[in-house]
Amino acid sequence: MSLEVGIIVEGKIVKTTNFGAFVELTGGRTGLIHISEITHSYVKDVKDFLHENDTVTAKVVAIKPDGKIDLSLKQLEEPKQEEVRPPRPSRSYERREGGESFERMMKDFLKSSEEKLGDIKRNLEGKRT
Repeated sequence: MSLEVGIIVEGKIVKTTNFGAFVELTGGRTGLIHISEITHSYVKDVKDFLHENDTVTAKVVAIKPDGKIDLSLKQLEEPKQEEVRPPRPSRSYERREGGESFERMMKDFLKSSEEKLGDIKRNLEGKRT
């Protein structure tokens, strides 16, 4: 069987590790399902989802120049609605609560820091003499 990126393959898990699972494909080739490609939800331990001798159906996502095959289970499943992240709201740093701009807050912080450093330097100079 000719392997190409995007095709669906079936294989048997021959080894699980902390970073993924190795799958023996037809033709004796081996591919890796990385922990990030197991499912859409968080995977703390590969063994919670995959076990040796399990038969899996996976999608070929990459074939590297050195012959390594990357597989994905996640790309074959639809994400659950609660797992889809809502778009992040755009943040405006121009105005903060109370109408104070970020630039003004930064200027006040720098002024305060310089004053404190000046006090520390004067205190240290007084102790050296």
